[in-house]
Amino acid sequence: MGRRYRYAVLGAGRQGTAAAYDLSVHGDADEVVLLDADRERAERAARRVNGLGGRPVARAEQLDVRDAERLEGALRGFDAALSAVPYRFNVAIAEAAIRAGVPLCDLGGATDVVLEQLKLDESAKEAGVAIVPDCGLAPGTANVLAVHAMRRLKREGLRPEGVKIYCGGLPRRPRGPLDYQLVFSVEGLLNEYLSPAHVLRDGRVQTVEALTEVEELELPGVGRCEAFITSGGTSTAPWEHQTKLKSYEYKTVRYPGHCEKIKLLRDLGLLEGEARAVVAQALERTLDFGEPDLVVLRVVCSGSDGEREGSVQLDLWDVQDEATGFTAMERTTGFSAAIVLHLLANGEIAPGVRTPDRAVDPEVYVNELLKRGFRLTETVHRPLALKREPKLEPKSKP
Repeated sequence: MGRRYRYAVLGAGRQGTAAAYDLSVHGDADEVVLLDADRERAERAARRVNGLGGRPVARAEQLDVRDAERLEGALRGFDAALSAVPYRFNVAIAEAAIRAGVPLCDLGGATDVVLEQLKLDESAKEAGVAIVPDCGLAPGTANVLAVHAMRRLKREGLRPEGVKIYCGGLPRRPRGPLDYQLVFSVEGLLNEYLSPAHVLRDGRVQTVEALTEVEELELPGVGRCEAFITSGGTSTAPWEHQTKLKSYEYKTVRYPGHCEKIKLLRDLGLLEGEARAVVAQALERTLDFGEPDLVVLRVVCSGSDGEREGSVQLDLWDVQDEATGFTAMERTTGFSAAIVLHLLANGEIAPGVRTPDRAVDPEVYVNELLKRGFRLTETVHRPLALKREPKLEPKSKP
């Protein structure tokens, strides 16, 4: 048996529990400690992980991550830690992990927060600690798959020029009032809908208003959908690739008509101030109806060699797992974070602060996704090149 690891998971909600379970199965875990301000929630999560995994690998501890001194002490001694708490705490958690000397990844979701974390790069390197923010589905898996698609296109002899990402978590059957159900934090959802998005266009990083540029598309396993600009999904890739690509954009996928309904709430002023808290409570009450969910992710990288154009398209599709009860969003987010956490514990990610598309080998990452049963397909579109006919020598006369 190889080395076993001790993991800390901050936050025992949906994604934290899914990550803890994945670590118990795929992460060579000796122990997974779930730390949450709500001890009862942490204990429920630990019992669930142990029950599903068939061994007592998980245990619970109470911890409020706002207590910086206690947080640092709680992290010491672990091989790696995951932050599965709201993104607003992630800068302070990264600082505590550096002081504690523990590698860390988080679920991210807010680019402005990640940009602040990147400023910790030198102190992380000095401490010999790797910090990897934005390790969920999108941002996270989507951005790693974009790098995978870029490399694949290069192998076709084409120069990558643009990346488009489409991603959505949806109920299997659309249901009113928004044809949507909550699959993660309502605050995280509203942040995606209201904060400006960062995109790369014409080789320049630009800011685009969320809930704009609606387009229709057909996706496997879903059918007709709409996709529109939201924040967070590109992570820091527009800055990372602005000297290499012409464009890099992200859109959220929903059933048709969803965007217009959210815009109405926004334009009526119901998503700001005191009204926002009331609407958030209403969304939590009405959009958590327990319908089995699905996740769809499409990454398209296009390019050319100056004469020929082509593209590589990656499609990931997942549904709720009946055996474990984990939803598609919990699997694609929590399991994705656990992949990075295991690599951190293994020492396979160098010290410093880098997002997963820069920190992780995409070939390794894709292989780990496939191990977990995710359905991932690749489609290469390339024009056929004209083959030159060989010159025929004239037949000699007898």
